[in-house]
Amino acid sequence: MAPRSTRGRKPRPVLLSKVEGHQDAVSAALLIPKEDGVITAGEDRTIRVWLKRDSGQYWPSIYHTMSSPCSAMAYHHDSRRIFVGQDNGAIMEFHISEDFNKMNFVKTYPAHQNRVSAITFCLASEWLISTGHDKCISWMCTRSGSMLGRHYFTSWASCLQYDHETQHAFVGDYSGQITLLKLEQNTCSVITTLKGHEGSITSLWWDPVQRLLFSGASDHSIIMWDIGGRKGRTLLLQGHHDKVQAICYIQLTRQLVSCSADGGIAVWNMDISREEAPQWLESDSCQKCEQPFFWNIKQMWDTKTIGLRQHHCRKCGQAVCGKCSTKRSSYPIMGFEFQVRVCDSCFESIKDEDRTSLATFHEGKHNISHMSMDISRGLMVTCGSDRIVKIWDMTPVVGCSLATGFSSR
Repeated sequence: MAPRSTRGRKPRPVLLSKVEGHQDAVSAALLIPKEDGVITAGEDRTIRVWLKRDSGQYWPSIYHTMSSPCSAMAYHHDSRRIFVGQDNGAIMEFHISEDFNKMNFVKTYPAHQNRVSAITFCLASEWLISTGHDKCISWMCTRSGSMLGRHYFTSWASCLQYDHETQHAFVGDYSGQITLLKLEQNTCSVITTLKGHEGSITSLWWDPVQRLLFSGASDHSIIMWDIGGRKGRTLLLQGHHDKVQAICYIQLTRQLVSCSADGGIAVWNMDISREEAPQWLESDSCQKCEQPFFWNIKQMWDTKTIGLRQHHCRKCGQAVCGKCSTKRSSYPIMGFEFQVRVCDSCFESIKDEDRTSLATFHEGKHNISHMSMDISRGLMVTCGSDRIVKIWDMTPVVGCSLATGFSSR
């Protein structure tokens, strides 16, 4: 089929298919590598494997009902093993047949006491690593089914990434903290904690090549943590208007794809030298006009003036009053894709070219609670509380130009 002309229109993701049938919110969806197929797990207690028929429609080749709502999923394609986390805290392992028409139960792992939030399977060590709303990370042996270790946090563990080579786990939680752990056979050690978000961590992505960790949160922002760098650099990305639900970094093209609860899909250019947002400075008076802030009783009394509200310039970080920060500007090189408060002197220093966007924004047109990508084919699948699963061709907006294998009708 000849490609559609996009002359005069900005490139955007192409919706290839909609998959409908779940009776409740879809918790997770994964594209089957090298196949025209999708695996979904839902709050309606079903796991479904959908294969594309000659008609272009997706039909479930496997439909399995669980004892509890499905909350998380991991799939290992080479061994065709699927792990499904449930609301009751258990994880169930299945083996899918070569033709994707049959699924055999393998075993149940009593991993958690509450809802499972994320799962990773490591074939080399035969470890099943998971996080849950019982505030812990657990790792279990898939050979014996036995628990190897657990580590507890102060709040719900919401998301997980794992470095298979170094056995480091990254766990995001509802307090807005990310914990870096080194997992051993029967124990673990906390390496560090990362604090920067003002809301619960909703998604993590670890790139082992560049040693970068990306985190999305309910504060609508994304932070890139340079774990491999000596300086501990952090970059802030603000462009979403709702909580960031899922992120995926494409190492080959240095692009970050993110999705938010309101259906926003963003593609961030990370192949440029970005600037770190400054730490906010604290002061008892405006650092521009020296007028006292409202808690500075002594200066208010001495100068017989009324105290002012404190604000911060997003570009220089200085504490300023409203009169000295009347302007708003975007500043994409620092991650601010929409207009934020800047002091008047910083506003004057920002040139028009400095406001050129370093990300593209698109509409998913449904509530997105989960996203995953098949980077090799430039494909993305999104799902959410509207019970619809959407399959997207992302090649118009990400650098992957490989044949998708999924054809639009």
